[in-house]
Amino acid sequence: MARHTGLKLQLVRDGHVILEVPISITEWSKENLENEMKSIEEEIQRFSKIFDALSNETRIRMMRRFLIEEDASVRFADLMQDLDLNPKIVWENLGKLNRCGFLEKTGRGKYRCSEFGQRAFMLMSLAMRHLLEIMEEIEEI
Repeated sequence: MARHTGLKLQLVRDGHVILEVPISITEWSKENLENEMKSIEEEIQRFSKIFDALSNETRIRMMRRFLIEEDASVRFADLMQDLDLNPKIVWENLGKLNRCGFLEKTGRGKYRCSEFGQRAFMLMSLAMRHLLEIMEEIEEI
């Protein structure tokens, strides 16, 4: 009898598996796969703004600047100068980061990273790093 191994993602609390999700598509029943595909479509729409915001090098540089700022607020003019950007580029990218909830306007021409922005940026960075590592491992199999 041929045996194959499938990849599974497990969430463990106090040594007990509380959630187990097969990563290999061959491990899914047709019904579960169809339900998952429907859920994925809805989730992708929810995350599309976040992925869009983080898919641009300028916005990544801006987020890095906001996250390392000691007093948490950054002036529009400082972003232009520190990142060597023109006002139009700064304005457009601040708007996109603000619309997806990554930034808050704190005063005239001043912005800071929102609590959601801090958490989302760090979690997305960590998740993407691990996802890329897993994908590289899968390619080697």
